[in-house]
Amino acid sequence: MNKKKKTIACGQLRNFTAAQELGSLVVVPQQRGQGIGGYLTLHLIKQATKPLYLECLGEKLADFYSHYGFEVVTWQELPPGLKFKFGLSQVVKTVFRLPVVLMRYPESHSVNK
Repeated sequence: MNKKKKTIACGQLRNFTAAQELGSLVVVPQQRGQGIGGYLTLHLIKQATKPLYLECLGEKLADFYSHYGFEVVTWQELPPGLKFKFGLSQVVKTVFRLPVVLMRYPESHSVNK
């Protein structure tokens, strides 16, 4: 029997100088609410080897990541390697009035150390 495999979720860690970004975390709509996003988030946190940051759109996603220990930070608190990338988001946030939230995973909560 030839069954096709389907991707139901993905996420990645992007490397920057002195930091990493948890990004592109997506679960297909039909599979949401089953804990897949949380499992993937925890897996990526465990894989991180540098201070971990993310940006998300809206309170709902910020609440999701807060559940896993992420804390809201300001653009000024970002490491230099992320300021440029996330700075572009801040321009978009201002121009289009989008609720972009910047977050950091506290090193004191790191699960891989």
